[in-house]
Amino acid sequence: MKSPHPLFDTLESMPNPWREPPVLSPELLASCKKPLPESAADDFRFASEFLYSYRGSPDTFTAYRRELEHFLQWMWLVAGLSLPEIQREHLESYVEFSRQPPDNWIGQKQVPRFLDRQGQRVANPDWRPYQTAADQPYSLSQSALQAKFSVLSSFFNYLVQESRLKANPVARIRQKGKFLRKRQGQDKIRRLSQIQWDVVIECAEEMAQQEPEVHERTLFVMSALFAMYLRVSELVETERWIPQMGHFQRDLEGNWWFLTVGKGNKEREVSVSDDMLRALRRYRESRGLSSLPLPGESTPLIHKTRGKGGITSTRQIRGIVQKCFDRAEAKLREEGSVEEAERLAEATVHWLRHTGISEDVKYRPREHVRDDAGHGSSAITDRYIDVERAERHASARHKRVKP
Repeated sequence: MKSPHPLFDTLESMPNPWREPPVLSPELLASCKKPLPESAADDFRFASEFLYSYRGSPDTFTAYRRELEHFLQWMWLVAGLSLPEIQREHLESYVEFSRQPPDNWIGQKQVPRFLDRQGQRVANPDWRPYQTAADQPYSLSQSALQAKFSVLSSFFNYLVQESRLKANPVARIRQKGKFLRKRQGQDKIRRLSQIQWDVVIECAEEMAQQEPEVHERTLFVMSALFAMYLRVSELVETERWIPQMGHFQRDLEGNWWFLTVGKGNKEREVSVSDDMLRALRRYRESRGLSSLPLPGESTPLIHKTRGKGGITSTRQIRGIVQKCFDRAEAKLREEGSVEEAERLAEATVHWLRHTGISEDVKYRPREHVRDDAGHGSSAITDRYIDVERAERHASARHKRVKP
């Protein structure tokens, strides 16, 4: 079985499917050993319309794109089916396939789906649908499995609402428990250790010192993601929200706040610490701006290094952060902290948000952290409190095997 081609481009490169009906790429059609189902073009159009409806939420778009891509590739290339034919038993077969996809469907490095060649977007031959760390076997985590059920259920509900299908086959899976495990206690929060964060921010400062025209921006991005618990989508311009310098605002008591719009299109104010305010001053001065924003200032928050305006792609922010992570990982290895370096190699941008929340919840009232983080309830914030877990381990530390 050949490795599949990518189906959906980035949000920035994806045309409006209602104005410009999407077309399956000739590369994809040529790579198939047998013809795709007759209704594959309709399947692709419905999936594109569903995805495009999330264009105001880049993180959701990216997560849904991944899951739909996996499902459509399995449906066409492995099962030889189309959307109207999918039944409960097919979804169960898909889950089993996802647990152990073919080796040539699994990649060990993150690469873009499409490349620019002579003004055209072409499929990247190195791209693979499933990812694993280098030299590590692929495994499907419980969170990834839960995401599959969640995204597919949303997609099939959409098709039912649009009168494309009569019923949602995900809802007919009565025993999801055989796939999804219930976990006692709270999930472990994926975050940086104190050592890792110290090295990461130190590397960001070094990069800003060595190449200020590029990396003063890097230092500010790292500071904002950690100190204000921002999601990566809250730093980029979208149809929903354009982050500007004027969204840093001072109240009548002289306190600074940052206004943003996050998950669920919810607006919130984030309290700005003294350190974050110093980071803002430094960043603005490096750009030739006044030390602090003026009321209503429309200057883009995260500027492009080339051209005008602000960054519009979460991929660019992820790239900025990854360069800093890579440098910190190398530094940890040089210093002999191999275990810390190896764990840092697994880190993603979102770990910075988790790290900032986890540190603050040790010292600040959880309600204050909850509101700054934009959590819907204190129960979500409680997941970041490690006191009970640490105490449980401490009480077991001297438990003897041989009394």
